Amino acid sequence: MKKTLVAVVLLMLVMSAAQAQKLTGAGATFPYPIYSKWFTEYSAAHPGVEVNYQSIGSGGGIRQVTAGLVEFGATDGPMTDEQLNASKIKLVHIPTVLGAVVPVFNVPGVGELNFSPDVLADIYLGKISSWSDPRIVKDNPGVHVPDQKIIVVHRSDGSGTTYIFTDYLTKISKDWASGPGKGNSPSWPVGVGGKGNEGVAGLVRQLPGAIGYVELIYALQNKISFGAVKNAAGNWVKASIDGVTDAAASVKQMPADYRVSITNAPGAESYPISSFTWLLIPTHPTDAAKAKVLKDMLSWIVTSGENEVSALSYAPLPKSVAEKVLKTIYALQ
Repeated sequence: MKKTLVAVVLLMLVMSAAQAQKLTGAGATFPYPIYSKWFTEYSAAHPGVEVNYQSIGSGGGIRQVTAGLVEFGATDGPMTDEQLNASKIKLVHIPTVLGAVVPVFNVPGVGELNFSPDVLADIYLGKISSWSDPRIVKDNPGVHVPDQKIIVVHRSDGSGTTYIFTDYLTKISKDWASGPGKGNSPSWPVGVGGKGNEGVAGLVRQLPGAIGYVELIYALQNKISFGAVKNAAGNWVKASIDGVTDAAASVKQMPADYRVSITNAPGAESYPISSFTWLLIPTHPTDAAKAKVLKDMLSWIVTSGENEVSALSYAPLPKSVAEKVLKTIYALQ
């Protein structure tokens, strides 16, 4: 009897070990707060499943997933055709959530500021170097902006947040488009670099006169002031879930590969520096067991996880997009 019991226990342990799976992922810091919550909850609901996500920036995530070092990557800037063609591992973009990039600032005595698109671009081009510049004053009637040097802060690492920000600047500024352009790691004309959204937020907090750009949740969590931006309709809009949702609504036909830009979107209330963020999933995984768990987790994210995003100031996928994404997930191997 004892031998039989021992055999059953051993069999159960073996089966449990066989079911245990550790998924590793790496990439974007932009969605890290919601990803951390999702992966923790999914692991808790699925004993034996562990999800380890490294928030190292979109550039790092792309490098690691294309090198086969992780089961999935994460990026806020969709991979280019060149990157996809060069990757030995074929990947599909899975949009997970939407968010806003906001201009954060540390100007003593000033809690609210408006930023025209051209002003933002020229600050990052180094053409506007003082907070008392007439163009900033014009955008902010009644606000006393000090005669203080602007300290420009940008990302030091390959960053999807940077991609979103520079994608926007490229659309609204010819000088930016013909100069640094859009990308994860442009050649910055001026400024100091911080690693990750966390690093940029930290530098802006520490440096009086600083301006930077971070995902909305990092501004809220760090209690950093962030400005309103004039949108394509000419309205001053401060980042919000509704503003991001309105920007997403501008996409009338989602591309089959989900690589789409919604910066500077039309619409009276659209927040202009909005974006989807994506998980990068191998289409031909080498580990069938891990692939099965990953597929189930992706399905859980779209069907259940989306209900939690608003609490962290992200916007959920539009219903039509979520339905399309689920079909893509179900078709994965």
